[in-house]
Amino acid sequence: MLPLGVWTVNHLWDNLAVFQGAEAWQKAVTHYPHPVAQVLTLTMVLLPLAIHTIWGIRRLFSFRPNNVRYPAFGNLKYLLQRLSAVGVLLFLGAHIWLALLHPRLVEGHPEPFNDIASQMRFHGPTLMVYLLGTLAVCYHLANGIFGFAWTWGLTAGEKSYRRIGVAVIVTFLVLLTMAWSAIYGLWAAGEAFGAPLGI
Repeated sequence: MLPLGVWTVNHLWDNLAVFQGAEAWQKAVTHYPHPVAQVLTLTMVLLPLAIHTIWGIRRLFSFRPNNVRYPAFGNLKYLLQRLSAVGVLLFLGAHIWLALLHPRLVEGHPEPFNDIASQMRFHGPTLMVYLLGTLAVCYHLANGIFGFAWTWGLTAGEKSYRRIGVAVIVTFLVLLTMAWSAIYGLWAAGEAFGAPLGI
């Protein structure tokens, strides 16, 4: 799903604005210049996400690992892709609710920078969920590129198979560096806000 991949990379990039301060992060991550832009973004992201989720859940039920019988690297990647899909599903469900829907629909405003920063700093479960959730997202996206290339015949020979394998590893490492850098930036900024109430 191309829109999801492009949006994910863009969202990770936007979160790196944390290193320019709270106002820059707030503008890059939670601000929409026009209501139409917000509706368009939600349509371009949530609709493909819903389609991909339904398709993925159907694939999970047909999933039969055979790693013990065939302990090949390709089988390991296949197993990790399915496991990361479950992790991504759980992470995105929590992230979309806590960072997008709850603040806007219940509290009436976008998620404040100080809330997420202090949660990252002082609430260990939140930090772990984001570290593991973004790990799953980065792996799932990068390995999904390999699956796309394989399905559409872009990896016809051994040489192209190796090339796309290297590209996937590089993509995964770049995405993970972006994600964990943004998390570190939020964690570091959280010290200034102190622990939120209830923690």
